[in-house]
Amino acid sequence: MTTADSVSSLPANLLGPVRDVLASCPAVRRAVLFGSRALGTHRPNSDIDLCLDAPSLAFADYLKLAATLDELVAPYSLDLVLMHHIENPDFLAHIQRVGVTVYP
Repeated sequence: MTTADSVSSLPANLLGPVRDVLASCPAVRRAVLFGSRALGTHRPNSDIDLCLDAPSLAFADYLKLAATLDELVAPYSLDLVLMHHIENPDFLAHIQRVGVTVYP
């Protein structure tokens, strides 16, 4: 897994604000970008796939965080998943293999 500082994976104007929002939520230990933006195959209008390592994140806090991030990344769409809710081991392995850590 790489870090966002070494990969141009998110629009430059979004990385800092996304990190700030994630930092405001103490339950989030790590955020990993995956999908086309992590692979470098994204198009200008590709969505943003983000996986959170936040096992203690309450559902209400997840909803608030998702809404805040969704507004922040507009006009892009956001696919936000919780790592501890992923049941498919191949999907989790894919995220761990190609993902780009964007937080911390």
